[in-house]
Parts: sequence; C-alpha cells; structure tokens
Amino acid sequence: MVKYGMVIDLDRCVGCQACAVACKAENSVTSSTPEDYKKRRLIEWNRVITVFKGKYPNASASIMPILCNHCEKAPCVKVCPVDATYKREDGLVLQRYERCIGCKYCMVACPYGQRFFNFYKQEEKDYHNSDVPPRIAGIVEKCTLCVHRIDKAKAEGNKIGSPDGVITACAQACPGKARIFGDLDDPESEVSKLLSSRRNYQLRADLGTEPQVYYMD
Repeated sequence: MVKYGMVIDLDRCVGCQACAVACKAENSVTSSTPEDYKKRRLIEWNRVITVFKGKYPNASASIMPILCNHCEKAPCVKVCPVDATYKREDGLVLQRYERCIGCKYCMVACPYGQRFFNFYKQEEKDYHNSDVPPRIAGIVEKCTLCVHRIDKAKAEGNKIGSPDGVITACAQACPGKARIFGDLDDPESEVSKLLSSRRNYQLRADLGTEPQVYYMD
C-alpha cells in the first residue's frame, strides 16, 4: 500500500519562502493583501513561520514551515457533514470543492490551522495551472500535496518521490532541499530511510491525529 508523506529537515530550511511562493503559483492560490491580513482572511496552504527569541547579542530565530499534515486520523474528515473532505487510500486528505457548503467545521477541527475559507470569487486570470480545479467563494481549501502531479505521474507511469521522481511544488522549489516527499510505506524510499536514520517528530503527536508530515532538526 502506498502512503504519501513528507519530511522537513529544519537544519536545511533558511526561511526563504520559496516553498510558499511555489505553492501559490502551482495551485493558483490567491495572494493575500494587507487588508486580508487585517481581516484575517489569509489563504496560505504553505506557511513559513519565524519565531525570534532573546535580545541582541543573544538573539536567535526558529523557522517552522507548516502545511496540511494529511493526518492518518484526520479530524477534518470526521466532522464534515457532507463528505466534502475525504481521505484517499494513498494517504492524501482532499476536498471535493463542489460538495463543500462552507460550514467551517473542518477549520475548527484542524489543530494545525491549515484549512482556509475562500472569501472571494476568483477570476479566470487567477488560475495559472489548468491541472488544478478552480475554487469558488464560500468554500474551504487547503494543501493537496500537489495531488494533480501525483495522479498525472501515476497515469503516465512515472516515478513518484524524492530525489529523482515527481515531487510537490514546494519540495521542488526548495533551494536547500529541506523537503523530502515520497512513499512512507516503502522502506526503500528516501523519506523512509530518513525517518529510520534520524530523530524526527510530528506536530502535536499527542493529539493522536497521526500526521504524515515529519520534522527533523
């Protein structure tokens, strides 16, 4: 059985935001305006948070990239009243946009804050990738781990996963190769080898959601 996931090596992440920009371009995600920030109407499938600690000259910064964790036991799937949110056999948690009624239950259920309500009707010019289905105002959206790339690779018989297969846009754009994408169930995949060789952790593992995104530092 295939189960896709990602490892993020924090030692390699420099907080350049290339992953966030690549995600928006690849998935036609609306760019946020200053007004959106004021009204907390951001749509950021891929975020990079920088936390500063201490004071000069003993100051330090911690960088934390955050995306949908595609949890094995995803609370967003459980609470959706119309089955708009679902989990595929390959581990991806996805959204049926045409079924979403915008109730925001999934947003409340997500402990990682990685589901976003689309307040605006997007124009045709906003869709830069024809492989990605359009979204409309009044629905919830999130990271798909570039499912369109994965499905296209499957259909064409191409290899999937780091280092030389089809990978997500964020992993491809990362200059430090901090993101490694692949099949968590394949012991020979790069992600599996990394997880078995280095200390790693999941965000809020104590909640029992079993995230499929792992971090190393």
